[in-house]
This record gives sequence, C-alpha cells and structure tokens, in this order.
Amino acid sequence: MRVVSVPVEARGHGAGGFRPPPYPYERLSRLHALADALPGGIVDCSIGTPCDPPPPEAVRALASSGAERGYPSSAGSAAFRQAAVEYVGRTFGVDVEVSELAACVGTKEMVVSTPQYLRLRDPSRDTVLYPSVSYPSYAMGAQLAGCRAVPVPLARTGGGGLDLDAVDPSDIQRALLLWVNSPGNPSGELTDLGAAAAWGRRHGVPVFSDECYVEYTWEGRPRTILETGAEGVVAVHSVSKRSNLAGIRAGFFAGDGGLVGYLREVRQHAGLMVPGPVQAAAAAAWCDDGHVDAQRARYRERLELLARALTDAGCPTRLPEGSFYLWPAVPARWADGWALAEELARVAGLLVSPGDLYGPEGAGHVRVAVVQPTERLALVAKRLARSARA
Repeated sequence: MRVVSVPVEARGHGAGGFRPPPYPYERLSRLHALADALPGGIVDCSIGTPCDPPPPEAVRALASSGAERGYPSSAGSAAFRQAAVEYVGRTFGVDVEVSELAACVGTKEMVVSTPQYLRLRDPSRDTVLYPSVSYPSYAMGAQLAGCRAVPVPLARTGGGGLDLDAVDPSDIQRALLLWVNSPGNPSGELTDLGAAAAWGRRHGVPVFSDECYVEYTWEGRPRTILETGAEGVVAVHSVSKRSNLAGIRAGFFAGDGGLVGYLREVRQHAGLMVPGPVQAAAAAAWCDDGHVDAQRARYRERLELLARALTDAGCPTRLPEGSFYLWPAVPARWADGWALAEELARVAGLLVSPGDLYGPEGAGHVRVAVVQPTERLALVAKRLARSARA
C-alpha cells in the first residue's frame, strides 16, 4: 500500500516572515529541574554530547599547528583531505580521490545548508526527503531553504530503515535530495545503503548519507554509501562522535565528483572555512584508530548497563544496531514519551529526550544518549532499582 508523505511546511512564513520554532532541547527545561532535584543531581542523557577525552594527538595539533595566522583552505588543507581519504580507505576499503572530498564546519552545518545550495543549482526542485523519525536538522534545513520537507516512512518489516517505495511520485519529481542516516539517530537502526543509492540513481535524486555514528555499528561492520560507487551519492563524516571533538566543529563530505565540486565551490564563496588549527587537529584524529576502539568499548558497556537497568525497572529496552542511543518504547502505563521522560527524571534523575522531538512517529519512544560517565549511569541504575523495589 502506498503511503502519501505529508510535507512539513516552514512555520511562520507570511506577512510576518519566518519565525523559528522553539529549539527542541529547550523544551526540556522543566524536566531538567525535576531531575536535578535528586541528591547527587541530574544525569543528562538528553543530548549526544561526548564527555570522554579526545585523542591527545588531536589536542596537541590544535595547540601547536601554527595555522592560526593565515586564512585556511575552505576545501580543507592537503593534510586534512589526505588524512580523510586514508581514513575512508582504511575503514571501509573504498578508494576516494582527494578531489572528491572536502571539509565542512561540522556536519550539522552541512546538513542544514545543503538544501539551500542545491536549490540554487536546480530551482525546479524544491523538496527534501528525509527519514520520518530522525535528527530534526534534516527538516529544518529544508525549511530554512524555503523547501518542502517530506518525511519518508520507516520500513515496517524486514529492516532496511526506509520504505522508499512509499514516496509519492510527485515528491520524487520535485526532490532535491534524499537524506539517509545510518546508524540512525535516534533509533540506532541501520539503513540499507545499497538500496538507497540504487533508488536515488534510478530516480535521479542525489542521496546524502549522514554517517557520523558509523564507528559505533554493533550489527556487522561499519558501512558507507560510497561502497556502492560515487555516482549520485555523498557521504558525510564528522570527528564529533568518532573522536569526542564536537567542540571543534569539523567534518568532511565525499562522493560524486560533480556534487562535491559544486558544493566545494559555493561553500568557498559563502566563506565556510574550518579554522586552520582545527583542520590540523581533525587530521590527527582521522589518522588514529586506537582511541576509537577505546571509545567503542565504553559506549558498549554503557549501553548494556542502562538497557539492563531500564528493562529491570519495567521499561523493556533492546540494544541498538548502531549508535550510542537507546530507543525504548513507552510501556502502556505511560501516555507517551513525555510522560515516561517525566517519570525517569523524577525517580532516577535521568534526563532523556521524548521521541516526538524526532518526528510525530517517535511519540511512543524516548531517546537515551549514553554519553555520561559510567559511574553516573550506575547511579541511575541504583535509583531505578530502588524505585522498582518501592
């Protein structure tokens, strides 16, 4: 059965102009105060902000690169791009030309700005397709570009992430791009990237693959859409999650030579430049895999600890296929994700994100980012156990 996707229109357009909606995580302030009232304070698992140390090599490079005086290359320095190319080859076994890769100022900026630039390239298309349960910036990027944000339903059976057969033909004709995210935020699901790439090529729709959680793939090996070839696809990567360097704002995009070349040029005109010392730090991070292995072990331990604690407390929670998020369904005794989030804040001091922050289809879940130190998550587990006994 075909599902007609409903576009998300930009809010507040009209005589008064665009008025941005409340930032999603600002809606949690009441729950924050409730959780922080417990002895020992809040354990904030609402936002995926890393708390663990970045690689020392990257910190040293940031402090000693000598690159702070001159203007940095918008596309990325030779060292930055070479390090990223080698990372892709080492991690995925994919050969990428340096000319098919460029730097971006953190991948959130890339996600939000890309629809604007692609629409300048092809004004006849005005639609951004994105997963119906996903990071809010995919839809917001469309709205800020004056485009239609059309959610793609999640596959109901057989896995694979998206039900691309459900996209209305009229939306396909108007599509600027399709975003995929694997492993996905918030659910941790893996998307069939080969199927997404084939769909995009069949319909002439560029596919942009947000792969910032790829190092935390628990089912099988890490995958990139570039394994299907570069035609019509772009992969987006970041040091934020991989290397605990969210504060320096650095990433890269790679893939189809025409798309990468166009975006590289227009971004240069827009003045989008990763600072020189940051490029040096990111290059050092791309070159090292040992710190990623250590971080992977930390997140796996935390996922297992908190999934077990939530399950024992009456909220069955399975481990994700990837990412460092838990995505438990709301048990029947709570009305929705906000009700469960309030209960977790009240009894466990645990701040989580209600699932509707990631789209209406997420209302029956909460997202738990296991980014706090293990001893803080152990405190949550103790509080949950004590509440269950009471």
